[in-house]
Amino acid sequence: MMRRARPTPSMFSRRSLLPPAFAAFFAPSASLASASLLAPAVALAGCYSVPTGRTAVDSVVLEGTSQLDDRDILEALATTPSPKFLNLWSGVLFDYSFYDRFALKADMARVERFYRARGFYQAHARVARLESTSDGHASVAIDVEEGAPVLLRSATLRGTEALPKDDADAATAASTLLLKKGAKFDEDEFTATQDAIVHTLTDRGYAYARVSRVANVDIANHVADARFDVAAGDKATLGTITIDGLANLPEAPVRRALDLKPGEPYSTAAFASAQQAVLDLGVFSSVEIRPDLPETPPANHVVNVVVKVEATALHSVQLGIGAEVDMIKTDIHAIAQWESKNLFGGMRNFTVRDKPGVVFYPTRLPDFKPPTHYLPENRLRADLRQPGFFEARTTGRIRAEYNIYPLLLGTSDDESTTLLGYHELIAAAGVERPFGRLFVNPNYNIQANFPFAFTGPKTELKSVLVSYLDLLTSVDFRDDKIHPRKGFFASFDFQLAGGVLGGDAKDIRIQPDVRAYIPLSKRWTIAARASVGFLFPEGYGDSYSRNAASGVPPASENDSWIRDLQILFFRGFYSGGSTGNRGYPLRGVGPHGAVPFFNPDVAAQQFASDCDRKSADFDTARCLYPLGGLSLWEASLEVRFPISGPLTGAGFCDASDVSPKTVSIRFDRPHLSCGLGIRYDTPVGPVRLDIGYRIPGAQFPSSISSREEVEPPRLFGFFPGAVAFGIGEAY
Repeated sequence: MMRRARPTPSMFSRRSLLPPAFAAFFAPSASLASASLLAPAVALAGCYSVPTGRTAVDSVVLEGTSQLDDRDILEALATTPSPKFLNLWSGVLFDYSFYDRFALKADMARVERFYRARGFYQAHARVARLESTSDGHASVAIDVEEGAPVLLRSATLRGTEALPKDDADAATAASTLLLKKGAKFDEDEFTATQDAIVHTLTDRGYAYARVSRVANVDIANHVADARFDVAAGDKATLGTITIDGLANLPEAPVRRALDLKPGEPYSTAAFASAQQAVLDLGVFSSVEIRPDLPETPPANHVVNVVVKVEATALHSVQLGIGAEVDMIKTDIHAIAQWESKNLFGGMRNFTVRDKPGVVFYPTRLPDFKPPTHYLPENRLRADLRQPGFFEARTTGRIRAEYNIYPLLLGTSDDESTTLLGYHELIAAAGVERPFGRLFVNPNYNIQANFPFAFTGPKTELKSVLVSYLDLLTSVDFRDDKIHPRKGFFASFDFQLAGGVLGGDAKDIRIQPDVRAYIPLSKRWTIAARASVGFLFPEGYGDSYSRNAASGVPPASENDSWIRDLQILFFRGFYSGGSTGNRGYPLRGVGPHGAVPFFNPDVAAQQFASDCDRKSADFDTARCLYPLGGLSLWEASLEVRFPISGPLTGAGFCDASDVSPKTVSIRFDRPHLSCGLGIRYDTPVGPVRLDIGYRIPGAQFPSSISSREEVEPPRLFGFFPGAVAFGIGEAY
């Protein structure tokens, strides 16, 4: 009889994914600095050569395989191909991998073991061939005879008869979650099922639960029968909770975050939640929860617990530089950040981040015109988080921002155009609380924007004040937040503007978002996303609703049109860019029209006439700027696949539309774009480059005037698409 090992430190331990130093190095702003560090590293490392008498392995291939993924098998072998710098050159920066006949012989046994663990008990690695070249390089090929797989005929669970019905049903459900009758008998799934039954019971208080497993395999008939025997024992309660490794840090915030108390029911699910809560304090690089489970359970079934923590640096400084290039603007910027993880004690997290930069106007994709203006921009943000706000698992948060930036919406390079900008003040306060996989974040926001002119005459625009209650909820069933391969994620954002503190906007704004991930194989994944958004304005938007279809108001509505557009810039929906529709630039999808405050020196009557879409003097560059919309839908489908090592690829199709009407989903205007992308993995997520192509005939009905729907400028004058950069997957 097999016995489950008692919980060890690794079973209830978790380590933060990224040290602060790595976060600084791989931040988007660090791209130029990273490149400057890479060049001397390559130069110092130099190149490697193949020593006399040795054979470098260029490739390792499996032949005769069809049932299992070759890449998974090759990863388990000791004989590996030589690594390539930038996936191009062997012997540069990395040393060669060399042929070893004894390792190759052991690899053939590993191939057979790999197959048998997945139900192929008659698999054989028959021949290994070495194809050498005169310069000391070789390719290795292994022939495999897979044979027929063993299928699962039955799976039974015994020993739950004395348990309460709810506990017995939960254990039974766990026993059938992975093992399916008629499927290939996979030893990993067999073991994982045993662990799932144990975790189900320990989650429900059976601290000393044991589960043994037995499999009877009939190789001749290619069937297997699995059995699990349960010895649950009695339910346990928690005893003393001891915290080790705090050094000079206060104990009270950690104990409050743990929220484990003597006398409570034992639960490994509660341990996992407590562990994550302590990690979320941001002070510890690792947290281990060790229940004391002796060989012979005590008569009172009380379990003492030791929590082992390892502190990280309490203060950090991050510096970096970076650049941004797209179809709207080109800029260069710096980033400076200071963080304290224990401000005034109590493990309060305080972060100050500044991002100064310069926008080169009108330099942008695709033509890269030389700049005529250098527009300063800056984003300054301070964020304070208070753990244990009101109760153990609730975090209070306040945020303040001051930003200055140019308002760049279109592609007009007319020198007479006024270059506008905003001074922006933002204050927000709220709380956030996880409930298992559900996350709830209500907060209240106040935003004030003060327009000014970088160039041209002084603007007559008025300031905009928006205050709104924001309730953001999400549920996350992804297997990994950075590299999701299966599961789903859903969020719902509800905003109510114009509440207690009033403001210029009074509206309701809602946007649900759903994402799903389906593994096609061990390394291929289908990712899908769908989102809709609806804005219900009150007290503004009347002129916009009447005139958005034509894109220009009559002269008598010029003032109300301007006011509506100002507010919609902050409250309306837009689509396009690296996380929306990748065949369009930022804000490229949606209603376009005249924005008079970009041409303040033109009289309202003349402007209305010049920007009449039926007029012969109609100027697309001057008269068709993104206006924002009241309804949004977006959909995306992406196939992610491996290329080599940290380099992966993706093929995608994005579709979206933004309507000037409320609750208006126009599927006849899909603005469909498809394309390809590459990603290079880093500790903070993949560095991503996507190129989207707008599919001809799948943008909007041909009956719609070209002056009503706007196609962005073509890249390099001929390519109807856009380039999107980003850190992390699009969704």
